[in-house]
Amino acid sequence: QVQLVESGGGLVQAGGSLRLSCVASGRTITSYAMGWFRQAPGKEREFVASIIWSNRTYYADSVKGRFTISRDNAKNTVYLQMNSLKPEDTAVYYCVATMEMDYWGKGTLVTVST
Repeated sequence: QVQLVESGGGLVQAGGSLRLSCVASGRTITSYAMGWFRQAPGKEREFVASIIWSNRTYYADSVKGRFTISRDNAKNTVYLQMNSLKPEDTAVYYCVATMEMDYWGKGTLVTVST
């Protein structure tokens, strides 16, 4: 089993940047796909970005060119660098580890003001 703890959320003005972190404990994440999802108020949870064991990355069209996912295996941590933030990026951001099942963190709130 693995535990995931997200941090780095907060309030930022449109055009600003934030970096989210997801620290894993209980198991090493080196060999597994890691990802970020988000859920805005009144909406379903949606895919944001993912990174697989080879460091190949995937992004939702809505964040491509603005967000960057990365991993530091030595720290058992995954990051999401978010630049040029927009009000529509406001959501709770969740980290997920895809292993024999999906493990989810509890999320961190990102609020982007106009």
